[in-house]
Amino acid sequence: MLSINIALTGKTILVTGAAGFIGSNLVLELIRTQSPVNIIGIDNLNDYYDVSIKEFRLSEIDKEIDKHPESIWTFIKGSIANRNLIDRIFRDYKPTVVVNLAAQAGVRYSITNPDVYVESNLIGFYNILEACRHSYDNGETGVEHLIYASSSSVYGSNKKIPYSTDDKVDNPVSLYAATKKSNELMAHAYSKLYNIPSTGLRFFTVYGPAGRPDMAYFGFTNKLCSGDTIQIFNYGNCKRDFTYIDDIVEGVKRVMQCAPQKATGEDGLPVPPYNIYNIGNNSPENLLYFVDILQQELIRAGVLPEDYDFEAHKKLVPMQPGDVPVTYADTAALERDFGFKPSTSLREGLRRFAEWYKEFYL
Repeated sequence: MLSINIALTGKTILVTGAAGFIGSNLVLELIRTQSPVNIIGIDNLNDYYDVSIKEFRLSEIDKEIDKHPESIWTFIKGSIANRNLIDRIFRDYKPTVVVNLAAQAGVRYSITNPDVYVESNLIGFYNILEACRHSYDNGETGVEHLIYASSSSVYGSNKKIPYSTDDKVDNPVSLYAATKKSNELMAHAYSKLYNIPSTGLRFFTVYGPAGRPDMAYFGFTNKLCSGDTIQIFNYGNCKRDFTYIDDIVEGVKRVMQCAPQKATGEDGLPVPPYNIYNIGNNSPENLLYFVDILQQELIRAGVLPEDYDFEAHKKLVPMQPGDVPVTYADTAALERDFGFKPSTSLREGLRRFAEWYKEFYL
């Protein structure tokens, strides 16, 4: 296992995408377990999906910070694509740990709205990298660790499973995947050139309460509640490595505390302090099985009536452009370096989601 070389308690931590699904839950976890801590969150609160969910997540953070007066929570509404804003945040707050979770998500949306992916995922991430680079100016200690979100989408149509970070990932099947692979390449270049310790995390199908409505489990629930028909792609022959949000956050927190070591190569230049990890459940589930568990838990939570006719509201359809039939994370490196493997069962995770949905919407 890697040794912890960054104590998060007492640190100033910048979390981008702080109103997002992973970002908000990470902020909550840091406040609960690492106080006193100074967290700066930035999010543009765009309307890609229901903004009221983002506002709910922020309200949960406000409730939690009230219980921990020794910690500081500062929220800034804005875009990481705004270079002046990012530079000002780094100048004013001098974060020592940066977690970049701000990004335009979604495979299918990238086909119809490519501009926002270039703006947020490429320009925005470039701004973060440049700010990290200049955090060392004038002898400053600067950023001790940059952690950033990548995605299982970078594996594209790889036939070899489970997906390993050692696999070649040069054949993306969506612009979203291409931007995420670009993030990894950009981070590697900056780690090499400027000795910035950076770790990329390839997330696998994250789900849970107050998640993203564009994800299958949430979209299915909305449609079933409205009496609409849900479409199950690839005729149900898809498998996804569903990973519960609490497991993702625990993995991110552990990674934050272990920055890649700086070293000098034979050429006298930095050996890039750079790592990539998968964070997934290491247990892909068939989509039809997933839907079956979801419907059981929605009935159990009282979201749907016990006599709901699922067969009448279910349609098997072909694969969509940009999608892949299987996602399956090889998490051996995560287990080896951090002693951690996601463990929340699909039923347990979907039960918590169904209970939250009932409380939030009904």
